[in-house]
Amino acid sequence: MQESQASETTQKSIEVTIVSGILSAKIRPGTRLGENQLAALFGVSRTRVREAMMRLETRGIVHVSPRRGWFVVEPSAEDAIAVYEARRVVEAGLLRSMALLTEEGRKALDAHLNEERNAMAAGDRQRLTYLMGDFHIRIAELSGNTIIVDILRDLTARTILISMLYQSEFHAAQSHEGHCRIFEAMQTGDFVRAAELSVEHLDEVEMGLDLTARPDPLSDLRKSLSLPPRTASSTFQPSDPKIPTTKEQ
Repeated sequence: MQESQASETTQKSIEVTIVSGILSAKIRPGTRLGENQLAALFGVSRTRVREAMMRLETRGIVHVSPRRGWFVVEPSAEDAIAVYEARRVVEAGLLRSMALLTEEGRKALDAHLNEERNAMAAGDRQRLTYLMGDFHIRIAELSGNTIIVDILRDLTARTILISMLYQSEFHAAQSHEGHCRIFEAMQTGDFVRAAELSVEHLDEVEMGLDLTARPDPLSDLRKSLSLPPRTASSTFQPSDPKIPTTKEQ
């Protein structure tokens, strides 16, 4: 029994670590997750790693490529549209179901928004990426419904992967203002309005995506060689691997 519990804890630890890495934009779309390396890092067998990867696959976070291994998903344009639609349904429905913002909840969201402001002032883009997604998860946590929290955490992680591929500009101030408007409506007890604002906010973020864009496969190497960004006339062969840049969710 203890061994079984330890195994389950390890699998969850692997899952939590990978999802957290995506939420903080440290793990990119298309990143290879080697079973041997993960087994060594977590001090477990490849079987335990594989079990964790299979669970992440059912959550839409990773996929397996025959004879190549596990990779973080690279969402398609169709995936992006579906994920944002799911988020609108879940988040608006969640807010409409709420009737009260407790003082504890108010303080938690207010402190979070202050963190966003501090990160913007410091120009900490990676921290901002995490905070912008975490705001929505924090609202879900106020509901006390762990199923909704888990669903929204996975959707947020997938949103961040989408933004890494398709979002060309970083609009931290715009997202922060959207969060502030949602919070203000929640404070007044107008959760219907908060739900409407959450949909408007997600619409704004989705409109900032260029779903026709094809990520520059040489982005990292281009930066390391101090070469100028790819121009619209640049072309690459379809076989080039995708190496996306980190963007805000």
